[in-house]
Amino acid sequence: MSDDENKPADGERKSFSGTDKAAILLLSMGEENAAEVLKHMGPKEVQRIGLSMASLNNVEKDDVEDVLDIFLQQVEGQTGIGIGTEEYIRRTLKSALGDDKADALIDRILLGANTKGLDTLKWMDPRAVADIIRYEHPQIQSIVLSYLDPDQSAEILGQFADNVRVDLALRISALESIQPAALQELNTIMEKQFSGSTTSKAAQIGGVRKIADIMNFLDTSVESQLMENIKEVDEDLGQQIQDLMFVFDNLSDVDDRGIQALLREISTDTLLMALKGADEGIKDKILANMSKRAAELLRDDLDAMGPVKVSEVETAQKEILTVARRMADAGEIVLGGVGEEMI
Repeated sequence: MSDDENKPADGERKSFSGTDKAAILLLSMGEENAAEVLKHMGPKEVQRIGLSMASLNNVEKDDVEDVLDIFLQQVEGQTGIGIGTEEYIRRTLKSALGDDKADALIDRILLGANTKGLDTLKWMDPRAVADIIRYEHPQIQSIVLSYLDPDQSAEILGQFADNVRVDLALRISALESIQPAALQELNTIMEKQFSGSTTSKAAQIGGVRKIADIMNFLDTSVESQLMENIKEVDEDLGQQIQDLMFVFDNLSDVDDRGIQALLREISTDTLLMALKGADEGIKDKILANMSKRAAELLRDDLDAMGPVKVSEVETAQKEILTVARRMADAGEIVLGGVGEEMI
């Protein structure tokens, strides 16, 4: 679900991201119906929506009605709703709904998800995955990190010591593919712990682009230290990785239509914090793709905003980049940043 305007014309009503709207819709439809929708999602979408459900508070009746109106408008004339797939389901839904209600909902979702083997790891807290693979051979660790989604792998990588991160980053960048038998063997090991199996497939796995994608999701301080350590070992490889990374300033290379789509998925507060530390070029790009009134309000807010912590700006920028990469993966926008292949 998306916003028609990044900021309401009257400047008074709350601004909800598309994820927040989806969370409001699910919370308003009752747990059984919500479970039927959520079980069709994979770990990433469940995580995003579950976190939003947990953080929502003081949602007014008018806001709920607005969300329902937008939803009905969007599905009118459609034959179905496409839904994708992620997790934190236990903690987030228990925070949002309480233990009793969440337990029943979680059981339905997890029974329907039918995840097995390596895919089970995608539904786990990154810290738990790190504990599971911590004492495995580094090559197994690097394969697991290459198999998982970059944002989850980044959180897992963040649980290891600096020297281990460097070793794993080098191993991931050197990976090109893994034979079906080897992948199935690793999958079988995971099955013994979680029960089940995934489809064995010859996988293109790892590589320089993979570690670049993972590093995109690391905390800025961790990313900088890891990049410095990689360049000490192999400067050319470090530069290749850096060239493939997509950073906040690269948003200036996204076309206007893509920026407008991205703005509909970002809350005003997050955008305001991210732009506080951005250069004028990216600010102008963002403001040019908002309505005149919304741009004026945002500019006024930026001018009135006091000093903020660099870490808060970086967190907001990372949040926006996460949304941008998700939309790019779904084919909704094209990221034209450094290292992006154009055809």
